[in-house]
Amino acid sequence: MRIQIVTPARPGAQTGNRVTAQRWAQILRRLGHRVRVAQTYGGERCDLLVALHARRSATAVFRFRKRHPRKPIVLALTGTDLYADLPRSRAARRAMARADRLVILQPLARKKIPARLRAKARVLYQSVEKTRGRPEVSGRRSARFLDVVVVGHLRKVKDPFRAALAARRLPEDSRIRVLHAGAALEPGMAARARAEMRRNPRYRWLGGVRPKAARRLIAGSRLLVLSSRLEGGANVISEAVVNGVPALASRIPGSVGLLGRGYPGYFAAGNTRALARLLRRAETDARFCARLRSACAQRARLFHPAREQAAWKKLLGELR
Repeated sequence: MRIQIVTPARPGAQTGNRVTAQRWAQILRRLGHRVRVAQTYGGERCDLLVALHARRSATAVFRFRKRHPRKPIVLALTGTDLYADLPRSRAARRAMARADRLVILQPLARKKIPARLRAKARVLYQSVEKTRGRPEVSGRRSARFLDVVVVGHLRKVKDPFRAALAARRLPEDSRIRVLHAGAALEPGMAARARAEMRRNPRYRWLGGVRPKAARRLIAGSRLLVLSSRLEGGANVISEAVVNGVPALASRIPGSVGLLGRGYPGYFAAGNTRALARLLRRAETDARFCARLRSACAQRARLFHPAREQAAWKKLLGELR
């Protein structure tokens, strides 16, 4: 089968949509298909369109449907689709209606899909290979620091400085250091990160890093913090869980759908004091850390590569 994957992210970008598109392309090629990744659909010959982002890829969906009324469309819904765009974007809703299947990255996302379209939804957990090799130098474990990693671009929706603000509240004897990997994608974010480093000795901004380096950084850290206000299903949680690194996450549907409702490491989105308490507890309470690790271990099977490949094979079988 000839498959075209459409993602609004430009080639070479290290954003989630582009990374996901490239990983899916590899999976589909392993299943024996010919795959092309592009930013839009320009009339190319293909048997299936896989589009990421309902609003931003809506034009590609409409164009493909007009040219190929009987060929299937798979539309992957992002966090901004589900938790921001759907109520106000007619184009996103129309694109969802025209798709044959809707891909979501965690089961709680189904609740945000209009009831008439939920039967189209399929959950595809993003898979991760366990990281091998030495961690990055910046993330290497040491006796001096207890490294907490934040991996996410500097965007308002990610609440990127919440871990840094929480670290300021820690007592003087704390060994916690926040390592933040991510490019500044919005105005003023780089300046704020540099200012935070000058003010806060517990915070270090590493700038944008390549996916392989980000994976090693996560694997070499003691904790991951995901402070986002909105996520569709963050792949960094999968990376942490598979590598045995406990996560502290804002209690949003995108994270609860991955970690489970009873996970002990949640804090209210935007609550600096609550995150600081969790950081200190993770640093000083061995039983709490063991609970976090145990809860993560129970979820790790969800993110196995064979499971994601099998899910794609099943989905394509439905469309045939």
